[in-house]
Amino acid sequence: MTCHNMTWISYPSKSQPFTSPEEIEAIIASQNIISRLMHCYIAFFVPTGLIAGICILIIFIRNHLQNRRASLDSPLLHFTISNLIMIFFSFTVISRPDYLTATHLACSVLSFCFNFGYFNSHYAFILTLLTLLLERFPPRTALCRATQKPILCLGLVLTYTFCLSLTEALLVGTDNHQLEADCQLDPLFAWPEYEIVKFTFGFGIPSLLQILCFIVLWAKEAPAEAPALQQHVRTYPAVYVIGVTIFICRLFYNVMILFRTTLKLQRSIGTTKNELVMNIAEIVLFCESCASLVVILFLHKPCRDEVVKVLQKCRRTTHASNHLEIPETAMTHQSGSQ
Repeated sequence: MTCHNMTWISYPSKSQPFTSPEEIEAIIASQNIISRLMHCYIAFFVPTGLIAGICILIIFIRNHLQNRRASLDSPLLHFTISNLIMIFFSFTVISRPDYLTATHLACSVLSFCFNFGYFNSHYAFILTLLTLLLERFPPRTALCRATQKPILCLGLVLTYTFCLSLTEALLVGTDNHQLEADCQLDPLFAWPEYEIVKFTFGFGIPSLLQILCFIVLWAKEAPAEAPALQQHVRTYPAVYVIGVTIFICRLFYNVMILFRTTLKLQRSIGTTKNELVMNIAEIVLFCESCASLVVILFLHKPCRDEVVKVLQKCRRTTHASNHLEIPETAMTHQSGSQ
């Protein structure tokens, strides 16, 4: 593979000499938008996503200990952990509109860890769809039956995504390890092949598999003993909602990744508007991780049932405490009148 000298590249907001008032106003407006979006994400999406993720982990682990495992629990647990990893790494946007300053080596390590969660979350969702598919259309061959072993499937996904993340870390660049630069989770100074591989294996292939799974689920005639399609959708609404959310948010992000690649191939740093849209796409990607966890918590039946139980218990406790307060208040008034 040809090595690329990427030392020439930089962010438009940090490299161009802004002289005219229009250019200065444009960059101030761009940075204000990025800053507000970042604060909105940190204030609302991050706490919601973390709380939802922790609740899901508690529910799944407790159901596992009580031998009340549902068919989708294992892949959705894998999906939840991957999204929590992405949320933790999303704290790197706190410095926006500025960027983290790190060496190329440190940025490569950060990118590897983030990509491991990124690839894992999408392929774990594909594994969830495959589990759903095999549940609706029972397998007949030994190879298909082997896919119903969750530990084997999760091991294969982890191995595959680890190799992809390692490849991406190498494509960040093998030179200038000690050189400091502005660092994003998808580094700007990465080789053009970095974005091409990420788009192909992180969005193109999993999205194609996702669409094929949905087509088979909707178009193929199910066995006579299987429930009707409408009932099937009502039973697993979380899977369908997450599928749409992942596709829309990651499509936006990966289109911007490819656009950044075209700029690199043209040896252009782009404009402040390009930088703004890329930052928006990154925050949208992180919002998708938080939203997916909330969807699992409130729409996946085992999680939804536990949430309903907790709410009912809180309501009963509040109702009982109100009944206790009323007699105590009445006794206080009676003793006072005597």
